[in-house]
Amino acid sequence: MRELFEDGLGPSPLDPGEAVRQSTRTVQRKRFYAHAGMNETPDGFAILLDDKTVRTPSRKPLVVPKRDIAAAIVREWEAQQDVINPMTMPMTRLANSVIDAVVDRVDAVADDIAKYFGSDLLFYRAGYPEALVAREAAHWDPVLFWAAETLGAHFILAEGIMHVRQPEQAVAAARKALPSDPWTLAALHLVTTLTGSALLALALMRGRLNADEVWTAAHVDEDWNGEQWGVDEEVAARRAARLVDFRAAAAVLAAQSSGFG
Repeated sequence: MRELFEDGLGPSPLDPGEAVRQSTRTVQRKRFYAHAGMNETPDGFAILLDDKTVRTPSRKPLVVPKRDIAAAIVREWEAQQDVINPMTMPMTRLANSVIDAVVDRVDAVADDIAKYFGSDLLFYRAGYPEALVAREAAHWDPVLFWAAETLGAHFILAEGIMHVRQPEQAVAAARKALPSDPWTLAALHLVTTLTGSALLALALMRGRLNADEVWTAAHVDEDWNGEQWGVDEEVAARRAARLVDFRAAAAVLAAQSSGFG
């Protein structure tokens, strides 16, 4: 397992983009097991290959908290053919990162998410054309209103890319909404970095938006440009790769956050 996934952690486990870049450079190994499965234990659901517990790159047992997460990981291992391709195993990579790099660094991960409350995607608006301004408002304003009403976080908007300093009270209020559970926090961090918005990530975690709505909201400007000038194939390919990880993170949030409203 170490050879398969250790590069996928990247130099910074808080950077999923780097994790993807690292995993693409990992030498693919031949499939060495007949079947994958899970076993319920007092600590959660252990992932098994031929009845042996899988271990993370740091040699810790790959044990996850929810059956749905375990089932998704088992499907990833079962789907591997002649060789094992970590790029097709986003849930496994996320689980490795949680166990090896987040469980003992919850505060650091939360602080990394909180940085986005000072420069969130939703704060910076186009000044023109009117159609784009209206589209941003339609997708982004409801999330900002929700943050103000539900979290007590009142943020300031800006036109263009000039940085605007957000009120400390707003940042602190949003920071309090971050979870302490490492699995939820890791998934939230991944959604935040993939979308550029901690507020969209919180809206997804709390059920204010669904996964499709969050992904669309995160790409309002990109989609607008594509409509005006055509879709860039390389940009589309990178977006498709990010979507795979986004879906895995959203699935973890769905499994972990059922108690939020």
